[in-house]
Amino acid sequence: MKLIILLFAMLLGFGATVKRSADDLKVISNRHELSQFKHYPNLLPEVEIVASRK
Repeated sequence: MKLIILLFAMLLGFGATVKRSADDLKVISNRHELSQFKHYPNLLPEVEIVASRK
């Protein structure tokens, strides 16, 4: 019985480690993707307000 509990605990620990690694990998890939956009100019259109104020 103790062996089964130990194996179950090890399996849960391994699963948590894999999940944490996958989450970290997603964060790193998002940071890398955002850092690539630093080399591009601002691609948003410029808006000029021409209405007069009342």
